[in-house]
Amino acid sequence: MKWTVLSDNRSCDGSLETEHGLSILLETEKHRILLDTGASDVFIRNAEKMGIDLSTVDYVFISHGHSDHAGGLKHLMKIYDKAQVIVSPDALSGSFFSKRRYLHSITTEWPEGGEERFLYINQTQQVAIGLYVMARIPQFHPMPKGNKYLFVQTAEGSHVNDDFRHELALYTDGLLFTGCAHSGLENILAACPYPLRVVVGGFHLLDDQETAEELIELAKRLTEAYPDTRFYTSHCTGDKAFAILKGIMGDQLQTFSCGSVLSSFIAAV
Repeated sequence: MKWTVLSDNRSCDGSLETEHGLSILLETEKHRILLDTGASDVFIRNAEKMGIDLSTVDYVFISHGHSDHAGGLKHLMKIYDKAQVIVSPDALSGSFFSKRRYLHSITTEWPEGGEERFLYINQTQQVAIGLYVMARIPQFHPMPKGNKYLFVQTAEGSHVNDDFRHELALYTDGLLFTGCAHSGLENILAACPYPLRVVVGGFHLLDDQETAEELIELAKRLTEAYPDTRFYTSHCTGDKAFAILKGIMGDQLQTFSCGSVLSSFIAAV
C-alpha cells in the first residue's frame, strides 16, 4: 500500500502548490483511490509534477460536501472519464456555510453531467472487494468544537448548525481515511469495525478551540484504545493542537504535507 499527498495546506516540496484543501492518492493491490480532490485543480497540477497518472484512478472518494475537499472534482471529471465517484447524496444537495471570521459559502460547485458515475452512499457498506465506506456516523463521543462555525442553509434561507450527515469515512486494508473528521475522530474510529493499522486525514482540531487539557485527554484515550495504530494528520489540525497531541502520542502521531509519500506506513518523504 502507498499513499501520496497531492493537496494540503503545507508542502515538503517547494515545487508543489499548496491550498486550504486535501487530496491524497491511495494505491493498494486492488484499487487506486483518490481521497478527496482539494479545493481546486491544484492536486492535478501537483500530480503532473510528481509524474502521477490520475487517469488510472478507479474511485474518487468524497468525504463531505465542503469545497476544500470536493472543489477539484469538476476539474478531474473534465479530463478523465473513468473513475467512479463515492459520495453522500446529502453532500450534493446541501448548501454549506462557515461563520468563522465572516459568513461565507463553502458549498461545492459540482460537475455538470456524469451522474451515472456517482455511487451514492446513505449507509455503511462495502462498495468493492476490500473497500468499505462508513456513513451516518453515530456521534457518541465529543465533536470538534470548531464545528460551531459550520452551518447548513435551510430551504427557508436560515442557517442551522451542520449535523454532518453528509460526511463519510473510508476503510481499506487497515487504513482509515477521516476526511476532516467533523463527526469527531473518536466517533469515526468507533464506527469502523475493522482492524486499524493507520488513520489518515484532518482531525478538525483547530487551534484555540479545544483546551490543552481536552487535547491531552484525547491523546491519552487514543493511545490507550489504539496502541498499535499510527495516526497521520494535517490540513484542519492546527499546529498548536498537533504539538499538544504529539507530546502525549509521540511517534504514534505524525504529520503529512504536499509531496509526502508513505509506503507500508513508513514515511518515504
